[in-house]
Amino acid sequence: MLLAENLTISIVDDDPAVRDALLRLMDSAGLVAVAFDRAEAFLASPSLAATTCLILDVRMPGMDGLELQRRLVASNWTVPIIFISAHADAEVRARALQAGAVGFFEKPFSSTALLEAIAAARRAPGGAGG
Repeated sequence: MLLAENLTISIVDDDPAVRDALLRLMDSAGLVAVAFDRAEAFLASPSLAATTCLILDVRMPGMDGLELQRRLVASNWTVPIIFISAHADAEVRARALQAGAVGFFEKPFSSTALLEAIAAARRAPGGAGG
């Protein structure tokens, strides 16, 4: 499944194994991806402006994923956010989706389902390329 078309996927997850696996998955799909171990590192990077889809962990040291989402939404950032979490509960999922996330996956998740969510986010109004 190739999705390319100038997409830059940013991945924010504190687990190095998850970051590496997601980078390999994005590469296999023909996507450009960059990864960060902390929300603060993502916010301080030049990749913030180039991101066309954000894959975001919920629980991380420092700023968590929901707080990063809140800050991005407050700054009128319209890039699609897809959450991934090993510690999801119904309340966290509902909060993320209510705040505008386009997807929420519990680890472990299907690679195909994640790539389909990225493709759908790209096609959505306001999405990258939509």
